[in-house]
Amino acid sequence: MILELDCGNSFIKWRVLRSDAVTPIEGGVVSSDGDLLVSLKDAEKFQLKKCRLVSVRTPEETDSLVAMLVNAFGVSVVRAIPTREMAGVRNGYEDFERLGLDRWLALLGGYHLAAGACLVLDFGTAITADFVAADGEHLGGFICPGMPLMRNQLRTHTRRIRYDDTAAERAHESLAPGRTTVEAVERGCLLMLRGFVLTQLELARQYWGQDFVVFLTGGDANLVSGVVPGARVVPDLVFVGLAMACPLS
Repeated sequence: MILELDCGNSFIKWRVLRSDAVTPIEGGVVSSDGDLLVSLKDAEKFQLKKCRLVSVRTPEETDSLVAMLVNAFGVSVVRAIPTREMAGVRNGYEDFERLGLDRWLALLGGYHLAAGACLVLDFGTAITADFVAADGEHLGGFICPGMPLMRNQLRTHTRRIRYDDTAAERAHESLAPGRTTVEAVERGCLLMLRGFVLTQLELARQYWGQDFVVFLTGGDANLVSGVVPGARVVPDLVFVGLAMACPLS
């Protein structure tokens, strides 16, 4: 079986595929290397043979994770690396190695699934938007704070803002002006997020009219799916690109 990993700034997303390298059988999200090991501890169940991963962590952190996996499971590990061009997509960054690998793989996956122009919106710790034209030219993109960063900055720098995740989730049930601090903060951040999305859609229409596909991915994609009713929600879009960048037989 094949282990796939998306090692982000805050979390590690994992899933295990059958030996056909297509069918997922289990997966999850963990916050540390140790938690990942616990999730995969039933080695007899998974019978891991190979691993492919994408990481935006430091080389040292990634090396440590790879060593842990090799030691624990004896797997061979393949890592995604930056490239100027792949699968018909040309990296639009002036220095292509500076484009985050998770973004690169997500837009590769989006272009592959759309078979044409696409706007890829990823809602994680940060929010990213990337534009890929019908000929595969990556036009660039935008990065802004995601919901976790926005709320944590307010919690950190404003003494009287204190609430838990359950209260935050309840606050999202409406977009009426908040009558409590948690409602005011969460709804304000959510409106900023939605405003960002609408701006990206407007720019995409300036480029391509209506002839493009919108992809929503990342943990908070559900918060904006109502703003783009025609969008394709693909939670594992990075893994689509990872399979393209690191094919395993």
